[in-house]
Amino acid sequence: WAPARAARRLWLRVGPIHAVTYLAPECDERCRARGLKGVWRGYFASRSAPMGAASPELVIATFHGFAPHLVERAIPDAWSFAAPEAVLASRLELATNVLGHAVTAEQAAPLGDALQAVVEGLDFAGKPPAAAHDAVPLPSDDPLSRFWLLDAVVREYRGDCHISLLVADGLNGVDANVLNVAAGRTFPQQQALRGWSDDEWAAGTARLRERGWLDDAGELTEAGTAYRNELEDRTDQVCEAWMTDEAIAAAADVTEDIRAAARSLRAHLSPA
Repeated sequence: WAPARAARRLWLRVGPIHAVTYLAPECDERCRARGLKGVWRGYFASRSAPMGAASPELVIATFHGFAPHLVERAIPDAWSFAAPEAVLASRLELATNVLGHAVTAEQAAPLGDALQAVVEGLDFAGKPPAAAHDAVPLPSDDPLSRFWLLDAVVREYRGDCHISLLVADGLNGVDANVLNVAAGRTFPQQQALRGWSDDEWAAGTARLRERGWLDDAGELTEAGTAYRNELEDRTDQVCEAWMTDEAIAAAADVTEDIRAAARSLRAHLSPA
C-alpha cells in the first residue's frame, strides 16, 4: 500500500460498515421506537447525536449537501421525541446487532484495535462530526460497538476533510451534488434525495457551467473531470497532512481486514 493512498483506501472500506445504521432493514423500526418517524428525522438525529441536541443550523453547516428545509423539518423536532443520548445508544445497539451477523466479537476486537491506532493519530481541528464521534466513550466490553464507533470516526474524518475543500473552492451543497451526479459518483436521483428544488438545481448547474465544468447538456467537461479527480487527491492530502506516520501505517495495515468484514456484511444485507 502506497502511503499516499492509505486514507482513501481505508475510507472506501469503512464506509459500508458505517452505513449499517442507515441502511439496515431494522433502522426504521428502531427509529420509530424512539418516536423518530420518517427517514430524515432518524438520519439527522442519529448522525448528529454525538454533537448533542444540535440545532438545524449546526447540522446544515456540518453535514453539507442537504437542502436546509430538509434538515429543518427534522431538527430540532427530533429532540422532542428522543434525547441525543438515547438516540446514540440506540444507534450503537443497532450497529452491534447488524454487525454481529457478519463479524464475531473475536474478529471485531483486533479490527477495533487497529482502527484505534488510526484514530489516535488524527488531528480533529476543523472536523466537528469526527471530533464528536471521537468524544463518545468507547465501550470496553462490546468489541462490535467499539469497532463500529471507531469506524464512524474515520469515516466522518475524511468527510470533514472533503467538505473543507468544497467550501474553500466555493462549492455549496447543491453545486457539490450537481457535480457528483454529472461525474457519476452518486445516484441520478440525488436532487430529490437531498431535497433540492428544480430552481436550486438549475442554479447550481448554471454555476458549474460558468466554471467550465459542465457543457450545455449538463455533461462533465474535460476540465470538470480533472477538477473532480483532483478533489479526491486533495482530500487524501488534507487527511494525511493531519495524520501521524503511525496512523497512516495503521490505515494501510487494516484496510484489507476491514474490506473482508464489509464483504461479509454486504452478503448478510443482500443475500443472493
